[in-house]
Amino acid sequence: MCGIVGYIGAQRAAAIVIDGLKKLEYRGYDSAGIAVYQDDHTLGIRRASGKLRKLEEVLLHDPVDGSYGIGHTRWATHGRPSEENAHPHRDCTGDIVVVHNGIVENFLPLKEQLQAEGHVFKTQTDTEVIAHLIEKHFTGNLEEAVRRTMKDMRGVFAMAALSVKDPKKIVVAREGPPVVVGLGDREYFVASDVPAILAHTRDMYFLADGDMAILTEDGVKLTDFDGKHVSRQVTHVVWDPIMAEKGGYKHFMLKEIFEQPRAVRDTMLGRVGQETGRIFLDEMDIPPAVFDTFKSVKIIACGTSWHSALAGKFMIEKLARMPVEVDYGSEFRYRDPIVSPEMLTVVISQSGETADTLAAQREAKSKGAKTLAICNVVGSMITREAAGTIYTHAGPEIGVASTKAFTCQLTALLLLAIYLGQQRGHLQPEDSRRLMEEMVKLPGKLETILAQNALYEELGRKLFRATDFLFLGRGVHFPIALEGALKLKEISYIHAEGYPAGEMKHGPNALIDENLPVVVLATHEPGNASSYLLYEKTLSNIQEVKAREGRVLAIVNEGDTEVRKVADYVIEIPATLDLLAPILEIVPMQLLAYHIAVRRGCDVDQPRNLAKSVTVE
Repeated sequence: MCGIVGYIGAQRAAAIVIDGLKKLEYRGYDSAGIAVYQDDHTLGIRRASGKLRKLEEVLLHDPVDGSYGIGHTRWATHGRPSEENAHPHRDCTGDIVVVHNGIVENFLPLKEQLQAEGHVFKTQTDTEVIAHLIEKHFTGNLEEAVRRTMKDMRGVFAMAALSVKDPKKIVVAREGPPVVVGLGDREYFVASDVPAILAHTRDMYFLADGDMAILTEDGVKLTDFDGKHVSRQVTHVVWDPIMAEKGGYKHFMLKEIFEQPRAVRDTMLGRVGQETGRIFLDEMDIPPAVFDTFKSVKIIACGTSWHSALAGKFMIEKLARMPVEVDYGSEFRYRDPIVSPEMLTVVISQSGETADTLAAQREAKSKGAKTLAICNVVGSMITREAAGTIYTHAGPEIGVASTKAFTCQLTALLLLAIYLGQQRGHLQPEDSRRLMEEMVKLPGKLETILAQNALYEELGRKLFRATDFLFLGRGVHFPIALEGALKLKEISYIHAEGYPAGEMKHGPNALIDENLPVVVLATHEPGNASSYLLYEKTLSNIQEVKAREGRVLAIVNEGDTEVRKVADYVIEIPATLDLLAPILEIVPMQLLAYHIAVRRGCDVDQPRNLAKSVTVE
């Protein structure tokens, strides 16, 4: 998730672009760059690896000066963070520059085609393909070249381009990631998000997918990719700058909860072959044939990532028929663990710098195991030391309590489980296709759940005075009960415990009284007899809780009538396959924890005693 800023007008562009990039640095901080059309009719391009201050230092010693330009702050996806891979990217002539947020899914075949036509590439990024495509189609009119380029590309992207040979013009296109165009007094702005330009204007166009904007000193023209005029309403933004940095949300955590449909979609992007029924995992040095040699899997993680690992155990054992062990990173290396080259070791970390998980990875490697990372941060230590990485592409997660990173980890584990099942011949094509058909529906179903936010707020009002909670689930739903309890503990400071529902008779029933809210995961897979059997057993657990005066909040399939008869509160979510249900089930619990914490006056984004990335033991 990168940040884009552009300006055209009478002021000095560099200062405005850099200020806008500062407001968007949360979107990416691997590298940054700027391109300004200078008064001597040349392009001044400056780039730097690392945080934005590195670029500011470069500009201090080697400034650029002109009245229009574009800039970028990068969250790396293709190509390691470096000055070479930083945006803006250029064509062969150096006359065209591009900044881009998103992923060009077909960049490899496009790159091969362009290279065959004589184009020379200098970076590892997918974005450079865009610059060369524009060069290929350019005949003097920049917007026409961009239109033709958009039709060559597949994926999600927001981009801005300028050209020395068609000056005093910035061309912008959107297909997926957000783009806003700001309208000033004979000056115009483009950005990935409102905060970048709010200091200059509050009147904006919010581009839709398939829109292009052509910014000149005389105004803004909006078209579609065919060049036909489109009309967008000017929106007057009334946010204050601090609120706007959160995209209008009260807290970063809430914003990140609501980003989960996009985040899950990005984790699947380019990896799910719905027509072929195949999973594509390209970011690894483990040849496909090597996966046939693995006899077991060990997953190592900490905190929220450990809960995703527990769910991954169910996924891999079901789909790949491989035994799976799950270990705490903080415990693994202290017991002389049994590891062998025939064991695939998976390490999970949002930041890729978690000290315990990194140490456990090194322990596994020292004993001959190949390690595969599931991580959100490109170029992080864990990914550099792994033989392969499944990047989650969740984007920067600012809230300390992990939300979208968790759902993306679950999605990545499901992709891995399907991949292993296919490689080992245990997953039939029809089963693969059914899984993928349901997977691509997940973002839409997540949006349905998020649309019930008022319900979660009301439940928070009713339950925030409780001093203890119990979360129950069976099978693959049990790890989600654990994660639900952790979210509540982290941000509301209420004691909460997750437990397997089938273990209630073995002790926890003693805790139940009229003051104890019990959150029960009671979904099931339609048409699956074994799933329905677990549902019936969970229903019996609910009845046990009610017989002891406990208060039950149940998460059930849409249209469920049996649980509604006995539960005090019910949250309905769309039905799906059992192995996919955790990705949906966690969202109501995140929102419940959020609203309870807000009611209790807690610091939701920065809960006490916790840090976002645990880089020391």
